[in-house]
This record gives sequence, structure tokens and C-alpha cells, in this order.
Amino acid sequence: MHKVLLQLSEPGETPLPHSEEDQIVVGIDLGTTHSVVGIVQGERPTALRIDGEFLIPSVVGWKNNILKVGLDALEECSSDEYVSSFKRHMNQPSTKLIHGKTPVELSKEVLLYIKQHVEAALGQEIKKAVITVPAYFDDTARQATKDAATLAGLTVLRLINEPTAAALSYGLDQSSEGLYVIYDFGGGTFDVSLLKMSMGVFQVLATSGDIQLGGDDIDGAIANYWHQTKGVPLDKTLIRLARQAKESLADEESWEETFLDHLLELNHEKLNEVVKPFIQRTLSICKGVFIDANIDIDEIQGVVLVGGSTRLQAVRDAVRAFFKKEPLVNLDPDQVVALGAALQANALVRGSETLLLDVTSLSLGLETMGGLVEKIIPRNTPIPTAIAQEFTTYQDGQTAMKIHVVQGERELVSGCRSLAEFVLTDIPPMVAGAARIQVTFEVDADGVLTVSALEKTTDTSQKITVKPSYGLSHQDLERMIYEGFEKGAEDIEKRLLIEVEVEAKQLLHSLNVAIESDADLLSREEMSALEEKANCLKNVLRQNDREAIREHIKSLSVMSQSFAERRISRAIQKRLMGQPVI
Repeated sequence: MHKVLLQLSEPGETPLPHSEEDQIVVGIDLGTTHSVVGIVQGERPTALRIDGEFLIPSVVGWKNNILKVGLDALEECSSDEYVSSFKRHMNQPSTKLIHGKTPVELSKEVLLYIKQHVEAALGQEIKKAVITVPAYFDDTARQATKDAATLAGLTVLRLINEPTAAALSYGLDQSSEGLYVIYDFGGGTFDVSLLKMSMGVFQVLATSGDIQLGGDDIDGAIANYWHQTKGVPLDKTLIRLARQAKESLADEESWEETFLDHLLELNHEKLNEVVKPFIQRTLSICKGVFIDANIDIDEIQGVVLVGGSTRLQAVRDAVRAFFKKEPLVNLDPDQVVALGAALQANALVRGSETLLLDVTSLSLGLETMGGLVEKIIPRNTPIPTAIAQEFTTYQDGQTAMKIHVVQGERELVSGCRSLAEFVLTDIPPMVAGAARIQVTFEVDADGVLTVSALEKTTDTSQKITVKPSYGLSHQDLERMIYEGFEKGAEDIEKRLLIEVEVEAKQLLHSLNVAIESDADLLSREEMSALEEKANCLKNVLRQNDREAIREHIKSLSVMSQSFAERRISRAIQKRLMGQPVI
């Protein structure tokens, strides 16, 4: 049997020449609370130690105006002079967090710190990397991550979703086949993905998550419990103690420490009580993934646990009960994402027999008449992908068309997120519906969207790469994910009503234009009857009764059919006038 080597390249990307194949390309899990870097040595991935530790705190601080990163920032900087969890703000890249620094600039410092320490350890310059991101990072956050890497002197070969990277590690190490759930409960985000693994192909069937749900929230809840019961101030120091208490209970029965003359205590019973609502939120998201994929939970072969929060026994017990499977934990949940990124980095440079198929996490489309959304790339479409669809003009003589790109699961633009707008100009003036504008949506392997529009008769075109200037808030994200399900039936009803209203308005507009140009083809009685029918349609439009509007459209169309035929005959006669008869 011959094996075919499949290499996926970005559009316009040139494969690395053989002379560069000996370079080291790293995989980086740029985490919310900790980051990990991995490389492939021989044929196996391994996590690298920096300052003696695999886990690099994703923390940036200042001491006496000197920049500190990682463990140094945690240990040397006061609580008001360092910042952590800035990954949660990557979807708002221009936000100033500390010392006027944005999430992009802070992430750059962590990546630069990693780059310099890896170069020192290996004695070789590091230029390229594969970086992982949460599955539910939007276009803004993905682009912000690439920008941070560029500022740090790294070229990003690919951004891959964290659950997918974990699957890559388990799939290659365990030769797994079938359907697997990747349950990724990290320090700042939660992701869940359903993947189909077969003969070296990793296909993401569905994915979901919450970029504001992670171990940080558990730490905050523990700290708030102490704040409420002990009266201690709720600050960064208390949250750090909460994290220490949580992590210590992995090996101890209880934890206690004196803080500001107050005895702080935590045991397994209280920890499980605090953790329970957060676990329930993760399982609710998991249910949505199986609905998306139309797959029963009983069909899965296994569950892979990823992320530091999955070390909690309460999480493991809940996952086991929900999926009715013993979760896979034989790879370090803190390292598994970086190991997968390292494998993908190695594959991109040296080739691989593994084909990685990721998916879009939210539907992408554009606005049409009436504020409706035409979905071009549905949610969970494998990427990279390019899909084209034809559109036309709404009014006679229309010479420009606004292309409004949106993201989300709702049927109306008002329920989706606006990504970008541009205007296609120089469309030849034609009757409504005659122009042919091809709109193409192209998503690359990093999940970045490019939209182009082409008017076919003149080859007039316009293109935009979506890099929106703002990101999704937690509330916006929840609305797009859950309301798409909860309000689906209501949205369809609204859509059907708007579609018939648009059809009615187009008919009325066309009739008015026809009467203005060819009123002499109508008798007074016909004119009066048409005007009466048109007024009836206008009146029923105010009633929001879809079936009534449809009936009046049909009635007016039938009545105006004879008039339309006469107009066509006149147009043909004008065309033939003066032409020789053969």
C-alpha cells in the first residue's frame, strides 16, 4: 500500500525549502494563567523547562520600572504592579490594562520571554512557531495573537485550536480511532470539541466554548467566599492564596493559612461546593456540541481531559458521570496542548501523514434586503475553505452594493455581530435583478476571513480581510451561541415575514416604475383596479400577516400580468423597428 503525503499550505504560502528543514520550530500553548513550549526531538514531542519549570506563568509586571515576566513577575512585583489573565482581553486588543499596555503588547512580552529562553537553552535562533488558541477565539483575538507573535519576532506558521492540538497529541501517541471529546478546562477558558479520528485524519465535527470560564473564575469564587465570611479584602493577593489552596487539595485533605490576622481554610467539601456551578456550565456547553453534530453521547469512544482545572477531582467525577466513560488523563493535561502544537509545527516544516481538519466556530455571512442574514459559511465548516455565492441588485439602475459581513447564528443582522463593511462600486446600471455579483468568503487555516466581491460583466472587484477593531464581550458570545438555539423557531418566523415583505415592496416598486413609463397601455378601469389592489397590498403590509401579504402579492401579480405582457410586446417592437425583414 502506498501512502500519500498531504501537505496543507496557506494561499500564497511557499513550502519551506529543504535547507531550512533543520531549523527548530516550536509549538507554544499561550495560556491564560500559564504557557508551555514544546518541540519535537527525534520523533516525539517534549515540553521544555524554563527556569526549571514546564509551566511559565503568563504574567507581566514591573519592579522599579523594570519589566518582569513569568515567575519573576509573580514573586518580585507587588499585586498592583503585575497583570495576569490578559489573554481574556485578546478580543479587545486596544484595551489598556496596565502601564498603558494592551493585551497584544503583554502577550508579546510573554512570547519574547519564551523565545529568548528557548534560544538560550538550545543555542539556536527560533524564528517560527505554531501557537494554540481557544476554539472560540474570534477573528479579532486570533489576529491579535498573530500580531503579538510578530512583535516578539516570531512568524506564526499556523494558529490551531487548543482542543485540536490535544487531540493531535493523543491521536498520534495512542493511535486512537473513532469519536472523541476533547474537554479543555483551562485557567481562563473552556473549550469542548467533538473529533472524528480515522487513519491519521483528525476532523473536528463540532466545537463550542466560553472564553470567560476557567480556573480563574474558581479562584475568584474561593476568594470571594473568604471575603464574605472572613472580611478580608478581595484583591490579587487573596486570589493567589485561593489558587494555592485549590491546587494543594490535589494532594492534601485540607488547607489553611493566616492572612491579615485571619485564618483562611479550605477543604474538599467546600471546594466541591464552589466548583459545582462552573462544572455545570461546562457540561451545558457539552450538550450543545452533541446537538450541533447530531450525535448521541453513547457513540463516543473516549473523553480527553485538557487544562489545569481538570486536575480537580470534582471535575473528573462530573465528566465521568456525564459521558459515562473513564476520562483519559495519561498525558499531562498542562502539557498536552503544547505537545500537539509541537507536532503540528514539525509536520508543517517536515511533512506528515496526518491531515488536520479544523472548523469554523461561528457562521459567517452577509446582510441582504430587510436586515436578513445570508449564511455563506455555516458553523462547523472544515477549514481552510472558500465558498462563493451570487447576488444581484435590488433597484433599477443601481450602481453600487454595500457588502456587510456578519458573524453569528441568528437569522437577522440585529442578532449577529458586525465584522466589516465595504462598497462595491462601478456596477453597470441595469434593471433590478440583472447584475451578477459573485461574493466569495475565504477562511484560511488560522480562521482569518477574507471577503471579495466581483461584478461579472465588468470584472469590477473589491476585497477585504476581516480584522475588526473590537471583539466579543462575554455577553455577546453567550447570546450568539445560545440564542441561535433558543430563538431559532422565532427567528425563522421573522425571516419568512421579512422575505414576503421584501417581495411585496419589490412588486410595488416595479409596478410604479412600469406605470410611470407605460401608463398609456392601461385603460382607466385597469389603472383604477391596479391602484386599488396596490393600496390593499400596502395596507396589509402594516398588519405583519405573512399569509395575507402572500395572497395579496399573488392577486396583484395576476392582475398585472396582462400589463406586463403588453410592456414586453412594446419593448420587442421597439427593438425590431427599422430592422430588415429577411
